[in-house]
Amino acid sequence: MKLLVVGSVAFDAIETPFGKTDKILGGAATYIGITSSILGVKSGIVSVVGGDFPQEHLDMFTDRNINIEGIEIVKEGKTFFWSGKYHNDLNTRDTLATEVNVLENFDPKIPDSMQDAEILLLGNLHPGVQLSVLEKMNTRPKLVILDTMNFWMDSALDVLMDMIAKTDVITINDEEARQLSGEYSLVKAAKKIHTMGPEYVIIKKGEHGALLFHDNKVFAIPALPLEDVFDPTGAGDTFAGGFAAYLAKKGKFDFETMKSALIVGSAMASFTVEKFGTERIQEVNESDMFERLRQFKELTTFDVELQ
Repeated sequence: MKLLVVGSVAFDAIETPFGKTDKILGGAATYIGITSSILGVKSGIVSVVGGDFPQEHLDMFTDRNINIEGIEIVKEGKTFFWSGKYHNDLNTRDTLATEVNVLENFDPKIPDSMQDAEILLLGNLHPGVQLSVLEKMNTRPKLVILDTMNFWMDSALDVLMDMIAKTDVITINDEEARQLSGEYSLVKAAKKIHTMGPEYVIIKKGEHGALLFHDNKVFAIPALPLEDVFDPTGAGDTFAGGFAAYLAKKGKFDFETMKSALIVGSAMASFTVEKFGTERIQEVNESDMFERLRQFKELTTFDVELQ
């Protein structure tokens, strides 16, 4: 199945307790596209960059069999830029700079070659932009996956609710789930979000793993304990990319397949945090992925004798 990814292709400048970077490649669609290529899934990116965006990055996408016909280049403009500094626990961060640049007037253009994509993954953008993508698709994709955040809950809630109503799978973190639902219990929060439209609700808990909710079923996975965690930037996007790409590879959207997709997403995200930006995930091959999945299996498989 084809995977269409709509999201930012950007520059980041990151500082953590373990070091700092100058301007490096970032953006939700970037992490998602790279991750899907590792799983051998045909994907296409819809985004916008400025004339300052290096050709070598576009070539990297193409070399990975990522369709870039939907990446608009505004030659006189500048690419979206974000700079942040993480605290010692790496769970909290301060935004030092946000330069929206060409993303401010982003009008997604779906190339004909990706109009038949079966899975649409809408990265974290203004919900009005996300809605416009659905409207521009000739036929509704078989699965619509939505990523959003508390900023849009504060600034564009009505439009966001319209987008959520048209969504099959929503992925948000625990804080956002509580804000969106008004419930502290994540089980109650997921039930309330179900009533808003999504059939599946994924609640990310950072270093504590993730939860998948469907009807009255719940599936929980841990995060893989790692020796080295340098930079959590893009981990959530890599998670979404691994999740969506696995579903595209399997061509099934039932609860059992979603459970496996959750594990693949978490495994891929565990690579991203091991170096700054996209550096680590660009090194990963299929063999690395299988080894990481084996570690996950060992972490979560056990037998219990009650007698």
